[in-house]
Amino acid sequence: MNVDSIFFAIEIIGTVAFAITGVITALEKKFDIFGALVLGTVTAVGGGIVRDIILGYLPPMAFRKSVYALTAVVTSLAVFVLAYFLGSKIKKHFDVYSQIINIFDSIGLSVFVIGGVNSAISCGFGENMFLSIFVATLTGVGGGVMRDIMAGRVPKILRKRVYALAAIVGAIIYYVLIWYKILPSTPAIIIGAGSVLVIRILATIFHWNLPTAKDLGE
Repeated sequence: MNVDSIFFAIEIIGTVAFAITGVITALEKKFDIFGALVLGTVTAVGGGIVRDIILGYLPPMAFRKSVYALTAVVTSLAVFVLAYFLGSKIKKHFDVYSQIINIFDSIGLSVFVIGGVNSAISCGFGENMFLSIFVATLTGVGGGVMRDIMAGRVPKILRKRVYALAAIVGAIIYYVLIWYKILPSTPAIIIGAGSVLVIRILATIFHWNLPTAKDLGE
């Protein structure tokens, strides 16, 4: 499998993972089927669209290749149908499903961070480390921010489980490994994406959160 095929597979995995989190959020907010499809699709491709606009890659990849949006729509529809017919069972084991969704969310974050760095390098901005890391982080968290705003809640990256920090760490690791040719593409991808995934899972298990200010009203 060549590098392009690896990155395409990564983006499809991320698209599926984020679409699932978008639909679950829509179900929690009692959106109808159209709303669920929209939220799932926006969550899946939103970060990539913003990334491409910043990099000047227009129209964004999500519009150039319909496979990404179609994958998001099909995934969203499948999750909605399952929830529609198995809603009572899902509600009964909600805690378990919440953990599963958190894993999917972490997978989506990790693979899109890698894709973001690669996009910056492919567009000729590899020498600009700050831009590459920024774009990678935005690719990973952008769809989730859009999801949360559309669902009427505070974005997760501002309040929960070192979410954006995990993306930044993973982006830096992958950028250094790939740009300075420390490792070939495949192990660099595994280490970069794996670091994001590990940080997210550990943060969930041990309830890690960044410090917040004390209640100013006290």
